[in-house]
Amino acid sequence: MCDDAVIRRMAGFFVVLSAALGYWVHPAWFLFTAFVGVNLVQSSFTDFCLPERIFGRIGLFGCEPRQG
Repeated sequence: MCDDAVIRRMAGFFVVLSAALGYWVHPAWFLFTAFVGVNLVQSSFTDFCLPERIFGRIGLFGCEPRQG
């Protein structure tokens, strides 16, 4: 389990980064922005968050593996 702030911070960083890349590099980067948004919506319904699982498994940011 991760602190929600870690996940929100990472998602916000990816949204800002992909929006900047879409504006300055190539518009196809906006698809990554959409992917992050869709992932946030699905995780709110399913309670499944892949970055949370990955961080927990490798122990980053004080995250612990999920039980069950």
